Amino acid sequence: MIHIAVTRDIAACRQLRRTVFIEEQGVSEADEVDDLDDEAIHLLATQNGTPIGSARLLIQGHIGKIGRVCVLAEGRGTGLGAALMQAAVAELRRHPGVTKAKLGAQTHALGFYERLGFQAVGDVYSDAGIPHRDMVLDLF
Repeated sequence: MIHIAVTRDIAACRQLRRTVFIEEQGVSEADEVDDLDDEAIHLLATQNGTPIGSARLLIQGHIGKIGRVCVLAEGRGTGLGAALMQAAVAELRRHPGVTKAKLGAQTHALGFYERLGFQAVGDVYSDAGIPHRDMVLDLF
């Protein structure tokens, strides 16, 4: 059974991110680890109690930035990523004054986010050596 909720277990989220971003995708630890975890809202997806995915939300004025979205290999293609994103958007909608969700999508995942209602804006840029594009979703 999958469960997605806000968590204070930042260590579990960091371990998931280490597995997906550093070990699988080759992102450097310097690019993955920053000082924003303490001010962020973290979502943790568990399957039968075991962490399998996470996302990090940062409130920046009227924008809720969704980042560090990751799902372990065994959870990909199951709908878990979409459920995690829907939970992230729902959490942002609970914060008064937040009217827009924003994320930096790896370009290979643009279609995934577009199916969730996000629209690509701006040019492609490199983040940790991986091509990305910003995407936005109006929350009202």
